[in-house]
Amino acid sequence: MILIGEDLNVMSKVISRAIKERNPEPIRECVEGQAKNGMDYLDLNVGPVKKEPAETMEWLVKTVQDYTDLPLCLDTTNPVAMESGLRICKKKALVNSASGTTESRETMMPLPRKYSAGLVLSVINDAGLPSDADERAASIMESLEFANELGIPNEDIWIDPVLMPIAVDQRQVLSYMEFIQMIPDLAPGAKSVCGLSNLSYSAPKELRGLLNRTFMVMIARYGQDAAIVSGFDEELIRLNRGEMPEIVELIHKAMDEEEVDISSLSPKERDYVKTTQVLMGRTLYSHSWLEV
Repeated sequence: MILIGEDLNVMSKVISRAIKERNPEPIRECVEGQAKNGMDYLDLNVGPVKKEPAETMEWLVKTVQDYTDLPLCLDTTNPVAMESGLRICKKKALVNSASGTTESRETMMPLPRKYSAGLVLSVINDAGLPSDADERAASIMESLEFANELGIPNEDIWIDPVLMPIAVDQRQVLSYMEFIQMIPDLAPGAKSVCGLSNLSYSAPKELRGLLNRTFMVMIARYGQDAAIVSGFDEELIRLNRGEMPEIVELIHKAMDEEEVDISSLSPKERDYVKTTQVLMGRTLYSHSWLEV
């Protein structure tokens, strides 16, 4: 799976302060750490960035490119910031993200064509987030048609089904998995991508990584192409590299409801099995799912 490092994010106090103070050192540490850990892209998330949007994104892109030649995924809802960053990207970038809303179609979706960038296109539309896989499919087909008419081919489009926190709506996890299996037929040539950490939002901090890692293995099996992840989660990176095949096999068995002797497993293995059962909707989610 293609991994996009998420750690250059204004939600981080360290990164936010570095951007405000135009201090390159924390940026360098974050960039070099993620690059060393094998990220394929780096996500630069500046949020809505209302103060000096063009200058802020331009400084960040230039600073990051001083320390790496990895391609960038520019993440902002501000089209001024987005265009400023795209203008100076040395490699083909990703626009993260556009959607089917009227505003996004007018301001964000034309930019990938103008700057020869890829487009992360979410299933959200003017009515909000579709409630199930079929509604996601209907929404993305309309957006794909619009993007294609702008001259953006499917091969440059990365579809974001929008991953909801399991603590908010457990059923949405199943809808997500159903939808990603539909994407190859709906949009031949397009890729799928998600913000993996959204899944575990509001879960106990010490358990968030377990949820994210388990789900990454599950959706990889269903054909997910890419995910925006922590570039410092070493176990997640090892799983993605195929360095923990016994855990992957165990997750797959749990997905298929094959009989597994829980008593024979190590504590880590048991945690992965129990987490798979929660993500498959067979166990009701609670913050204490491992204790059940």
